[in-house]
Amino acid sequence: MYTQAMDIPHGDGKPAAVDDPARAAAFDERAARGEFVEAKDWMPEAYRKTLIRQISQHAHSEVVGMLPEGNWISRAPSLKRKAILLAKIQDEGGHGLYLYAAAETLGVSRDDLIDALHSGKAKYSSIFNYPTLTWADIGVIGWLVDGAAIMNQVPLCRCSYGPYARAMIRICKEESFHQRQGFDALHTMMQGTDAQRAMVQDAVNRWWWPVLMMFGPHDKDSQHSETSMKWGIKRISNDELRQQFVDATVEQGKVLGVTFPDPDLRWNEARGHHDFGTIDWSEFWNVVNGHGPCNRERLAARVGAWEDGAWVREAALAHARKRAARAQSAAA
Repeated sequence: MYTQAMDIPHGDGKPAAVDDPARAAAFDERAARGEFVEAKDWMPEAYRKTLIRQISQHAHSEVVGMLPEGNWISRAPSLKRKAILLAKIQDEGGHGLYLYAAAETLGVSRDDLIDALHSGKAKYSSIFNYPTLTWADIGVIGWLVDGAAIMNQVPLCRCSYGPYARAMIRICKEESFHQRQGFDALHTMMQGTDAQRAMVQDAVNRWWWPVLMMFGPHDKDSQHSETSMKWGIKRISNDELRQQFVDATVEQGKVLGVTFPDPDLRWNEARGHHDFGTIDWSEFWNVVNGHGPCNRERLAARVGAWEDGAWVREAALAHARKRAARAQSAAA
């Protein structure tokens, strides 16, 4: 859902492996032709590490992204909205599983990926370190956060790494429903009372700028984008995706009847796009580096859930060992 990892430093402290020049050149030619790379194919070590970084951060974002919405399940305004929210949160958990499985095809263990998240070594999307203060925030997450995710993710269906690209096809289909349910929830509130409309506008005001940060730093400041685009991991640049999102969302905002907290937001006829204001990148990096409003809370919740679920994993492993032993005994 959220691919800032390709722009966030995430080295392992080890010197970069040196690939065979001839094989590396042949790989670059394959990438230039737009061919898919499969798990058993040879690939440059830097390509493999870039994919592990990006796919694992994407998976972490899906599972951490369940938390801001999870605490509203018991407070949803109707049974219908509760059922929708439960289904959405379940989808996000499934997305995390698809993506961890895709990362494992690159030779990394899921336990190692989760350890990296829990230790703070691995990152997840900055957007999930903001609080959900009202029910309108749940609608805004669907409309704006998932809308930005879709803008990021649709090009990933053509990512050069086959297992990742195929996982993204289903994820994008499900995310499109998430975006629609968010818009529908907000649209319903905007037909309600003045207090409900004010709640929606307040949520839009608080989430707008963090959502624009989801696309990552400007292209000139992006550490990995050039190489990722050369290899076909990334198809469209950060700034292009951000512009596409703004252009689409402004029109949707008109339908809802909300405004955006940016005095510089206006249509530029000469460019054929909307101009918008300057993003506060100091806030972005502050949140990415662990100092956002909910960083400690969200990470502590994930670590706690992992520790509380240890008995389930142990029981499953014990059951698997017993089944294997019975099968071996029967075959003897």
